[in-house]
Amino acid sequence: MTGWLQGYSALITGGGSGIGAAVAQRYVGEGACVTVVGRDRARLDAVVESSADPSRMHAVEADVRSSEQLHAAVGESVARFGKLDTLVANAGVWDFQRQLTRLSVDELDRTFDELFAVNVKGYLLAAEAAWRELVRNRGSIVMTLSNASFYVNGGGPVYTAAKHACLGLMKELAYELAPRVRVNGVACGGMNTDLRGPVALALEDRSIAASFAKRTQSAPPPPIPLYDSSVDPVDFTAPYVLLASREQSGPITGHAIQVDGGMGVRGFQHDAGGDHLMDLVSKERT
Repeated sequence: MTGWLQGYSALITGGGSGIGAAVAQRYVGEGACVTVVGRDRARLDAVVESSADPSRMHAVEADVRSSEQLHAAVGESVARFGKLDTLVANAGVWDFQRQLTRLSVDELDRTFDELFAVNVKGYLLAAEAAWRELVRNRGSIVMTLSNASFYVNGGGPVYTAAKHACLGLMKELAYELAPRVRVNGVACGGMNTDLRGPVALALEDRSIAASFAKRTQSAPPPPIPLYDSSVDPVDFTAPYVLLASREQSGPITGHAIQVDGGMGVRGFQHDAGGDHLMDLVSKERT
């Protein structure tokens, strides 16, 4: 797909690592100029320095929970590259599948506020900061969704609820911003990235990459049809290119491309996730 984004300008939140960094590098390879946004300046600078053309990449340190900082990031991007064609709303945290029965009331309260602030409000605030420039250029928004936007057990109840909310947000914005701005999503499966957990659960230093590092060749494949599919973020980037390109996906809006190894057709391995609950209740009584 070489050159599909020639002359484009994009802004990517959560661009310092994982799928955000991989999409940024892919966009530059496709001819775009890219602004990467994140909270860790050192990581952002590393992404820029490793680019095939660092002159077409710009780093802005910002927190997606801050409307003021996001507006400043959009302003810097336009000042640097002259326009904005594509917003990739991508920054997020994962709850490491922390189930309801493993959360205290206080943990649940704080985890919900933190995770929804980043994973949902962060997307909405980014869209609010960017929509004017996108309208001017008949641009697009691409949201990083998840298999958890459609199916259970891709996270705990907080993460799953947040990703379902992002799916609804994508569809609503596709309606509200049409016909000038297309809004779509990429629902990714599990990837080997540096995705972290919430501070509320003291998981801010835990990376999902550690889980992948524990896998061995003798471990059973994941329960999906394409069990030998890649978990490298680079191999998930093509849909982001397709959806950003108005020439290639001009009629597409309000759609989520599922890139999850076929999780939707895997069938059910277990009929319930709460077979252990009576044991928990019994322990609480004793």
